[in-house]
Amino acid sequence: MPGYIPEEIPIGATFSKFTPPAVTGLGFLQYITDADILAMADPNDVNGDGISGVPNWKTLKEYVIPFENAITQDNKYIHRFGKKAAAYDLLQQTVEAYNQDMGITSSFEPVDTFSGLTIDPEVTDKTIRSVVAYLQTLKAPIQRNVNDPHVQNGKNLFTQIKCAACHIPELQTGNAPIEALSNKIFNPYTDLLLHDMGTGLDDGYTEGSATTSEWRTPPLWGLGLSRTTQGGNYFLMHDGRANSIEEAILLHGGEAINSRNGYQELSQEEKEDILKFLESL
Repeated sequence: MPGYIPEEIPIGATFSKFTPPAVTGLGFLQYITDADILAMADPNDVNGDGISGVPNWKTLKEYVIPFENAITQDNKYIHRFGKKAAAYDLLQQTVEAYNQDMGITSSFEPVDTFSGLTIDPEVTDKTIRSVVAYLQTLKAPIQRNVNDPHVQNGKNLFTQIKCAACHIPELQTGNAPIEALSNKIFNPYTDLLLHDMGTGLDDGYTEGSATTSEWRTPPLWGLGLSRTTQGGNYFLMHDGRANSIEEAILLHGGEAINSRNGYQELSQEEKEDILKFLESL
């Protein structure tokens, strides 16, 4: 805004660096039912495996319409998109990406991030909804080299060291308005829950009910393809600090410490098989 001087960020203010999210297959993730997400949660670690994933419960934005059979808790809803699972659906994810990442206002989020003032929409509702439709229908990544014995052994080892306790291989959608997404089985390798990843990944940032060390389990499908869209390099974890799949594994702490230790105890050949499996996704 002309003549506007923004306030300085106070010394000691918390912040976090985020890499852009993968956007393929999001329609499937949107239509996993709340009941299925809650069935994967274990807030009190009842089974004693050290893993206690929880949903991010937040109040809905005024423009968001709850899903069919949505489950509420204290008038809050389960959110599922974003690094902290802080966006309810792809409409909110899109609207906030325009507003917070690009500084573009819409009728849904009319407050300018620079000035803090409400301004005229800079993108139309039609454009917003077209982007949402596009994101809903982008094809999910397909695993490659599934018959490779090293890939198959790597998948078994992935389950053996309990990586699959959070990166759940197979999920199913509920009813969806798009037939191609309705009641479909798919393989995202996520539970959409928040997990405490330890002090090493605690950057003091939070959204909704997520604590500063909690992060949503990122889907692993498409992991092996991500390097080709990133200049031939990996930029993994929420802020891109890991430049290899193995480096990302070794950064896991908190609830994932046992899986990380399990990986470190494998033979070199077994480690290579797990990496080949993950690169096949």
